[in-house]
Amino acid sequence: MVIFFPKRDIHGGTGKRQREKSKKNVMDFSASTNPFPPQFNWNCDPAYLTYYPDDTYFALKDRIARTFHRDSDEICVGNGSIELIRVFCSVALKGKRKKFFIESPTFGEYELSARLAGARRIKNAHDADVLFICNPNNPTGILYKKPELKSLLSRVKSHNGMLFCDEAFIELADPTQTLADVRDPNLFVLHSLTKSFSIPGIRFGYGFGDPALIDKIEITRPPWSVNAFAESFALEAFKHMDKLTASRAAIVQERERLTAGIERLGLHCNPSSANFILVDCGRDAAPLCAGLLHHDILVRDCTSFGLPTCIRVAVRTPAENRLLLEALSACVR
Repeated sequence: MVIFFPKRDIHGGTGKRQREKSKKNVMDFSASTNPFPPQFNWNCDPAYLTYYPDDTYFALKDRIARTFHRDSDEICVGNGSIELIRVFCSVALKGKRKKFFIESPTFGEYELSARLAGARRIKNAHDADVLFICNPNNPTGILYKKPELKSLLSRVKSHNGMLFCDEAFIELADPTQTLADVRDPNLFVLHSLTKSFSIPGIRFGYGFGDPALIDKIEITRPPWSVNAFAESFALEAFKHMDKLTASRAAIVQERERLTAGIERLGLHCNPSSANFILVDCGRDAAPLCAGLLHHDILVRDCTSFGLPTCIRVAVRTPAENRLLLEALSACVR
């Protein structure tokens, strides 16, 4: 018997794999994390590893609740934001004939998770049980303003659908546009510490929603999915959210400088509000990606987004961005 099963989605952030394969110090511009993360002292007591985490994550949710002015029963946590995407879909899209809508191009995990839950993608947003939106969008960097999103939520509610808003990059773009402070039973908002604090190895995501939905998500997610190290780091990190103001200012400055440098090479940069840039090479991007890898620089080939002529590059430190521009210049010459 042949059973249809979707393939895994393709992601950036493969620098570790490339370094292990090549034995070289590959610079990873495919992973879009904060190049200027807040600095603070943090030490995880090894004693935390001798017992199970509190699976209700009472202290952690209380810290998040106080940070975002929400109630603890409106907050869920998980082993990275992707786990929460998976769990949300298994809850919200469970049952026969469920439908979802996604604008393209965008993060591939929404479609994969929805299909794994048994739902099908449709072309008309007005008929969708769940509408997925990424704000700012990955890979384009487009940022929707809050009034636009609230209007979209109203339209989704008119047919009793649900709006899933992934704000993984919002803290590095413009947090005043977040929907995290909007209470609505038809809304789920996803956040992550990964991008803001540049800690992809820890894996920690969290979300906001109606208590009834959050309860189902918390029941469905695997027990103890946030490990002791991740919980300990998150508890400290939420005390330093205000330091991201400096991160955003530095990212804007470097993004403008990097964009100008790339466009001087004859490539087109899409306007971005995020800590990454979508670059149209005007031709198949695969040879350029291969050429950059010879310079020990890894970028995100956007073919899996349906954009075979594009690459996505992270905004990194001034010195690192100079090395990218030098390598790009050599490859497009």
